[in-house]
Amino acid sequence: MNMGDTFDAVIIGGGACGLMCAVQAGYLGKRTLILEKNEKVGAKILISGGGRCNYTNLYSGESNFISANPHFCKSAFSQYSVEDTISFFETYGINGQEKTLGQLFPESNNAKDIVRVFESLCADLGQKILTNAEVKEVVKLESGDFKITYTLANKLKEVIAPSVVIAAGGLPIPKMGATDFGLKVARQFGMKITETAPALVPLTITGKDADWYAKLSGNSIFCRVSNDKISFEENILFTHWGLSGPAILQISSYWKPGEQIRIDLLPNDNITEIIQSQKLVNGRKTLLGLLSDLFTRKFADALDKYLPVEKNLASLTREDLLLIDQQIHKFDVKPAGDKGYDKAEVMRGGVATDELSSKTLESKKVPGLYFGGECVDVTGWLGGYNFQWAWSSGFVIAQNI
Repeated sequence: MNMGDTFDAVIIGGGACGLMCAVQAGYLGKRTLILEKNEKVGAKILISGGGRCNYTNLYSGESNFISANPHFCKSAFSQYSVEDTISFFETYGINGQEKTLGQLFPESNNAKDIVRVFESLCADLGQKILTNAEVKEVVKLESGDFKITYTLANKLKEVIAPSVVIAAGGLPIPKMGATDFGLKVARQFGMKITETAPALVPLTITGKDADWYAKLSGNSIFCRVSNDKISFEENILFTHWGLSGPAILQISSYWKPGEQIRIDLLPNDNITEIIQSQKLVNGRKTLLGLLSDLFTRKFADALDKYLPVEKNLASLTREDLLLIDQQIHKFDVKPAGDKGYDKAEVMRGGVATDELSSKTLESKKVPGLYFGGECVDVTGWLGGYNFQWAWSSGFVIAQNI
């Protein structure tokens, strides 16, 4: 780095939040340095949505986020909205196409296009990016500036700046370099951390029922999955270790070990009414035959563990009907655990929101220190919500550094 290089802020982490922060700062004539420990910026952007990048959600709002303070994200979203995100990307040639439930993907279906926009803009706006740069220490100097020590090409280097932005992400996907760096910095400066846990993560089943789930591996069923806090209607996926799929990932963010979840396997119909109407048409039809019309044959066969599938419809008793209704509409599952940060899409918890100004995302205790993106206690649903928080928080910080 040239001795004459001066920066308004050093951004630690070249993911969605850090990149947006650098670009928005550049628009305002501010100069930033991004320090990214991976070989390339935007690592999680590139793998998100199977490499297609679901970059926002049309319906994104505070109700789609989990936080100790559910209103905390309102200010950021009012400053930089979904419409602002869409407009930003359209300006640089990325038009969104809606898939399901408001999820917006680039028309090209290529996450590389999203990263390319930021790399190009950072170059045009004079924002410096250093990759393979691992930050070792952040120190607040008596002058009020920060000294950031990092390694680059096995050499220890330093940079001084008046502001530091922690956009280092959370704990998920450690093989991509994810660490608890942001949380460590917060603790170092005496800031509280809201308890962290994997979120948007598959759930595991062990014990006597484990084989039943494993045999159904690959089967996907549209369901309503709920607990006492919330419910989601999307597909679930049976796996060798338990349950995954969008509805399970969603509920996992609201689930804690020891709790049950309830699955309605036929959320938009009433199994008892279907049986009664089918009985009038063909009472000799077996329950298995009926279930095979409603689900995959493999799943219908597997229900013989819980239901009298060999009985024909006409011979089902009142007790049978109650049992069928219970198992189809109130299938209770007690997961043993989750697949951990290796398989989690995001982290729940993080830097406590009451440590930060909701308007600027600056630390209340440490002037010039900002936190954005996943390391803050703001966790979005599956489907582009976490990216919207990253863009919005990056924008907000850029206005204030």
